[in-house]
Amino acid sequence: MSDFKRYHCLECEHIYDEAIGDIDSGIAPGTRWEDIPDDWSCPICGAPKSFFKLMK
Repeated sequence: MSDFKRYHCLECEHIYDEAIGDIDSGIAPGTRWEDIPDDWSCPICGAPKSFFKLMK
């Protein structure tokens, strides 16, 4: 896979990187943003997935 994207939490600035995933939440490296369940939340502050925005 290539062209991984990164998303940042608007609440605490945590960054979700598709290449890295979120192992502690069960999200494997290489998991695309659209494949993360809608009920996933920020592992740092608990903000919902909708609080994340694509980094340009």
